[in-house]
Amino acid sequence: MTTATNIFLGTGRRKTSTARVRLSEGTGKLTANGRSFESYFSHENFAKQAYAPLNTVDLREKIDVTVNVAGGGVAGQAGAVAHGIARALQKLNPELRAALKKAGHITRDPREKERKKPGQPGARKRFQFSKR
Repeated sequence: MTTATNIFLGTGRRKTSTARVRLSEGTGKLTANGRSFESYFSHENFAKQAYAPLNTVDLREKIDVTVNVAGGGVAGQAGAVAHGIARALQKLNPELRAALKKAGHITRDPREKERKKPGQPGARKRFQFSKR
């Protein structure tokens, strides 16, 4: 059996992406779906966005993060990972909530794709009107 360590869970969502995050004490190892953040997220800006909550509270080198993320695209997944990390950090230490909230990491971004309506080609666009 392995030694018992404190593991904190958090779920993050953004657009249609969902991230299940596990935090544990460690050396700063970040993995998403079995790969490092730098190799999983196609651009370094997405990786930075994903671990931004750790930088906000200065725990980047002290916590290991393991993430299972699914759905959506790269940008949505990075946002979902950041949201999940922020929620798990809040469980780790409730005093971090103020700093995370001020930086905007706790708030779930509610923007989603609007559904297509019947009788029109898209969500808002209308078919071309012809008078004659």
